Amino acid sequence: MRIANLSGRLALIVDGRAVDVEQASAGRFAAAPQAVYERWEEFRAWAAGAELPEGLGFDPAELDSPAPDPRQVLAIGLNYRDHAAESGFAAPEGLPPVFTKFATSISGPVTDVTLPPDGHTDWEVELVAVIGRRAERVAEADAWSHVAGLAAGQDISERVSQLAGPAPQFSLGKSFPGFAPIGPWLVTPDEFDNPDDLELRCTVNGEEVQKGRTRDLIRSVPALIAALSAVLPLLPGDVLFTGTPAGVGLGRNPQRFLAPGDVLVSTVEGIGELRQTFVARA
Repeated sequence: MRIANLSGRLALIVDGRAVDVEQASAGRFAAAPQAVYERWEEFRAWAAGAELPEGLGFDPAELDSPAPDPRQVLAIGLNYRDHAAESGFAAPEGLPPVFTKFATSISGPVTDVTLPPDGHTDWEVELVAVIGRRAERVAEADAWSHVAGLAAGQDISERVSQLAGPAPQFSLGKSFPGFAPIGPWLVTPDEFDNPDDLELRCTVNGEEVQKGRTRDLIRSVPALIAALSAVLPLLPGDVLFTGTPAGVGLGRNPQRFLAPGDVLVSTVEGIGELRQTFVARA
């Protein structure tokens, strides 16, 4: 199953067309996309047996994040060994660094992103997991049952802000408007042959800058959910950015950062792509 946020309304994507959920369910489920995660199991059961009308075509630019208003956004740093190495760190022995991207940075899959002035804005393609059932002290073996679905994500990062000060400001440097595109839709784990082994890819102006597979995560999605839920409850609709492979601009020699006019395309196998165009602040 694929669910989307089409112009602020919850939709099912069937054969590339969008079915409005509120209309198809005769009002049983609300139009607001974030609300569905509180009734995720009920929604899945309905969607599996519903006789759906023919969907409508849509422009990808009309899509927004499938989880636009999460209560918690958790992001993981240094969760690929090659990215840890290019960042000058040893691979974490325990749980990798955890930070947040503030929810106001969340956007849809096709956007224009304003570059902060005097910054060094970088790319980080990631697999994003959205929680579908409250997870508290969950065993790793049970963790996938708490995941509503997977999406492509970009942990866009402004490195000057991120690394300034007596201690790094990870969350602020990664939370400018539009710095957390998610989409193009949410795909349920059962849609994948192996949800623990998906290819990630990222290009800038058509040039490949990142390519990796989620099988190389230091902590897999289930392992992250188990470790995080041992500390705090993960709530329905919460968003988890799982980390980026090597190839970011900060780790290059010479370093490379995004400029006005650059087009960043981020792809996750079996899900789809994000497309961000960067513009200078007016």
